[in-house]
Amino acid sequence: MVGRRDLRVRDGNRSGGHATTRVMTAGDGIGAAVPADRAALLAALAWQVDIGADEAVADTPTDWSRPASHPMTVPVAENAGRSVDPGAGPAVPGGHPREIAPRAQAADGLMRPDQAAAPRTQGLQARIGETRERLGRVANLVALAESLDAYDGCTLKYTATNLVFSDGNPNARVMIVGEAPGEDEDRQGKPFVGPSGRLLDRMLAAIGLDRKTVYITNILPWRPPGNRNPTLAEIAVCQPFVERHIELAAPDCLLLLGATAARTLLGRTDGVMRLRGRWHAYRAPRRDIPVPTLATFHPAYLLRTPGQKRAAWHDLRMLKRRLS
Repeated sequence: MVGRRDLRVRDGNRSGGHATTRVMTAGDGIGAAVPADRAALLAALAWQVDIGADEAVADTPTDWSRPASHPMTVPVAENAGRSVDPGAGPAVPGGHPREIAPRAQAADGLMRPDQAAAPRTQGLQARIGETRERLGRVANLVALAESLDAYDGCTLKYTATNLVFSDGNPNARVMIVGEAPGEDEDRQGKPFVGPSGRLLDRMLAAIGLDRKTVYITNILPWRPPGNRNPTLAEIAVCQPFVERHIELAAPDCLLLLGATAARTLLGRTDGVMRLRGRWHAYRAPRRDIPVPTLATFHPAYLLRTPGQKRAAWHDLRMLKRRLS
């Protein structure tokens, strides 16, 4: 409402309680908040942290669509705490301002997406190439886990609680690759231990398998904040690790759960609906023999869409026939 400073607080819990809303106005004052309001505010704050909104990036909004009209100047250490003439630019030794050239622009003054993305993409690909080359010298799964734990190239590492590397039998004939850890997996440091994991266990038991006869990992070893979808960049920097993981485990066949795993390892843009129901060949960078690969629905999707369990059962029967 214009002319009135207020804060609407929605109080509720994720287990299904009734929610209440109260308006706190500026006249309430800080000391006027009752314990119930404080709990509601803390709950709202916890919710924002869960979905990844845990950091302020600026004090005021920035219109990034506006083209840069002049070079930007940046202050240096000796100017700290002193006022600087905005028109003159910050001083550096020698009395000359240090400039950052304006972004590349098209004739209409707007920056094209390919112009902005090209340098970042080239740098990302270079780092991925270096990581892939370095991992080629990793000789076993223990060393791979240590290398992944020491890796600082994925920002998800700093928001996750634990590294989720693998579970099951590394010598198993079947290697299962999912997308990324969820909240339960992040807490325990093991893949597929929440509701999706329990459904996966039942699916495996239906064809005579369990965690002693399969090996399980994910494309991403760290949980994305709030269980959001991983970005393409996050997937790309972690892909060399899962590729080396497959090479070292050397399974007889792969079972890919969900679109992220299927698209990443098969190099396809199709969804699971198109990729499932038939065998594919996964070709590891350092393995001459392709690995027979089957894609199917992620257990989390089946929990939301139980009508697809019949199709998933068909895929599991294909896997059983391959193993026997």
